[in-house]
Amino acid sequence: MMKTTILQAGNGFGLESCRNILTDNLHTMPQLKIWIHLVWTTKNRKPLLTAAIRRQVFSHIRENAIGKGIHIDFVNGYTDHVHCLISLKPDQCISKLTQLLKGESSYWINKNKLVVGKFEWQGEYFAASVSDAGINRVRAYIKNQEVHHKVRSFQQEYEDLMIEYGLAGERG
Repeated sequence: MMKTTILQAGNGFGLESCRNILTDNLHTMPQLKIWIHLVWTTKNRKPLLTAAIRRQVFSHIRENAIGKGIHIDFVNGYTDHVHCLISLKPDQCISKLTQLLKGESSYWINKNKLVVGKFEWQGEYFAASVSDAGINRVRAYIKNQEVHHKVRSFQQEYEDLMIEYGLAGERG
């Protein structure tokens, strides 16, 4: 039989008690994977990420993510944007994770002078959940960015992603 504990102010549970109850329950709960397709662009979509720079930047993003406990399943992109397939842990937040990846990578690009002038990412980003059944399709899509962008602009890609994920007409 499942035991339910309601945690709310006034029930006599302090913050530490709530943490202990939640932590104890996490050991018996099935582990969830929350898959996110994350996309962000260079500031004003400037095509600054040449093939050589992309390899370095994507490798650095992956290494930095490992150091921060962020699981990037796949990363790739094109001259003006990055795609990542990420598996979130239950205690991770998309906005904080994105801030960590974008902020640190732009700092690293500037520190290593990979581009002329100051490098910046655009403030906005695209994030959509991916079902377990869709993971391989998203991996293949991210993998084929260079081929894909020989015939489609980022704007066309973005509009298609919004439609595919059922977000057409919404702005984040």
